[in-house]
Amino acid sequence: MLLCDINCDLGEGIGNDEAIMPFISSANIACGFHAGDAVMMDQTVLLAKRNGVVIGAHPSFYDRENFGRTEMHLSVTEIYNLVQKQIQILRSVAARHEMRLKHVKPHGALYNMSAKNATIARAIAQAVKEHDPNLVLFGLSGSHSVQEAQQLGLKTCSEVFADRTYQDDGSLTPRSQPNALIHNTKQAVTQTLQMIQQKTVNSVSGKEMPIIAETICIHGDNHEAIAFAKAINEALRK
Repeated sequence: MLLCDINCDLGEGIGNDEAIMPFISSANIACGFHAGDAVMMDQTVLLAKRNGVVIGAHPSFYDRENFGRTEMHLSVTEIYNLVQKQIQILRSVAARHEMRLKHVKPHGALYNMSAKNATIARAIAQAVKEHDPNLVLFGLSGSHSVQEAQQLGLKTCSEVFADRTYQDDGSLTPRSQPNALIHNTKQAVTQTLQMIQQKTVNSVSGKEMPIIAETICIHGDNHEAIAFAKAINEALRK
């Protein structure tokens, strides 16, 4: 039996969704703002349905050129509206296939900014709660994203990363740095099991930090995504 949810960012046009889907339990589906389109959303929802995988919206800044990974400084109202709009876009697609959204996980720069900024985190949490109070918000473990959502009474899921390294403050290493991504399958599995079993993670400097691991993310655009998903799934089942 799985000890922890495994989620993956899908519907982004990478081409490996079908191969990854059997090894995960939650799919975060791009809503067209950073990647994907109506056809991809439709296909990804169907894939999830066939594999018994729950689905959630993966909203981002409107930034297809940079895959949603460039910071944008928008007002609270603008952030609220863009999150609500993307949830509704995917909800409409899901409804055609008799599927319901279970969660929301912000993408890229929006995710990282909300982890560090309580105002942005609250705007996102309010958008999610007011759209559907039964939705679960996925946020970086120990961050403002989780704290602000919980204060609003929203259900949360503390997220950790199998394929990313951590800084001493618990944040993810910026992708601009050469050691931000994990490319070795054994290292990814070892880090995942440590986060679940020992409730700690080692930073790039070697510092051991406490962490809450309720859902494990594997990035679908990582070249090793399929291998990671399969290996982590197998490790958790053992």
